[in-house]
Amino acid sequence: MRILVLNSGSSSVKFRLYDGDRVVDRGIVERIGEPGDAPEDHEAALAQIMGGLDLGGLAAIGHRVVHGGLRFAEPTLIDDEVVAGIRELVPLAPLHNPGNLAGIEVARRLLPDVPQVAVFDTAFHRTLPPEAATYAIDAEVARANSIYRFGFHGTSHAYVSRRTARLLGRDPADTNTITLHLGNGASACAVEGGRSAATSMGLSPLEGLVMGTRSGDIDPAVVFHLRRTAGMSVDEIDDLLNQRSGLVGLCGVNDMREVLARRAAGDGAAALAFAVYCRRIRSYVGSYYALLGRLDAITFTAGVGENAAEVRAAALDGLERLGIAVDAGRNTAGSGERVVSPDGSPVAVCVVPTDEEGEIAEQTRSVVAARG
Repeated sequence: MRILVLNSGSSSVKFRLYDGDRVVDRGIVERIGEPGDAPEDHEAALAQIMGGLDLGGLAAIGHRVVHGGLRFAEPTLIDDEVVAGIRELVPLAPLHNPGNLAGIEVARRLLPDVPQVAVFDTAFHRTLPPEAATYAIDAEVARANSIYRFGFHGTSHAYVSRRTARLLGRDPADTNTITLHLGNGASACAVEGGRSAATSMGLSPLEGLVMGTRSGDIDPAVVFHLRRTAGMSVDEIDDLLNQRSGLVGLCGVNDMREVLARRAAGDGAAALAFAVYCRRIRSYVGSYYALLGRLDAITFTAGVGENAAEVRAAALDGLERLGIAVDAGRNTAGSGERVVSPDGSPVAVCVVPTDEEGEIAEQTRSVVAARG
């Protein structure tokens, strides 16, 4: 079955073409709408992509959609009603859903006879129990404004937790894992028997771990304080917390590779940023261990999680009494899926490269197969 996966952002489109499980083409078109030789809009970008692909026998197109709200709990065949539903969720994901929608609408125009499927980042977390998804604010206000913990990076957490179980020779339904998706955006997830039981991102991708440019957890009163004492507007505070905080706010760079290089050179701001980043991860690991009660594995994934051995070591340092340890030699060697904890550790520490596009393709394939 040939599946085209499209991940459309506000100014870029990533694509991957599958023939069965095999990737036959992939790439990215960037700087959409910018001056120069970039595509004028998403329609031009997708026309460029599709013009360069062999789409013969294409069975479906799978689209990543960041926010599915309470309505979309599984991959969904796209029709006009689904498009309208995704558009209604734009206020909950103003930086992401518009780009996702643009890709969907253009692809439907260019290939109207090909089934198209929306795969939602939030869907994996719809299994959160009410006590995990509910914020302790006025219940009527929460209901009226859809204020719940939705969680994100769901395709990554689903894929990585399942691969972790297989790496350990276990059944995913009998495996409890803490997955740590550490990229420019970062989130933690407690996966209990293959189901999301807790996750660090909330109403938006801002909550939780320290990220490249996002603050993660912060006292909500900071917002009021900045409004009252610094005279900052809501938009200015939004920009501060989403674009000028996290690593870049602490030390001026959002790339962990640069943070590590500066830290090694004795930069105090970079050292503090690294310490804050790893301490936040450690606190979530401890919290999720307590929630799960039994923990089989902790798995690092995404750009930082897969490549920054120093982060893996520091984030789990001091947890040996909980059965969590990193073997120094294994942690700094090897690539791909691997275990980096010592032999016999009660809790395996793993590295598993994520494959969000592969997960989207698999979920798209399942929808098309069920459709007949």
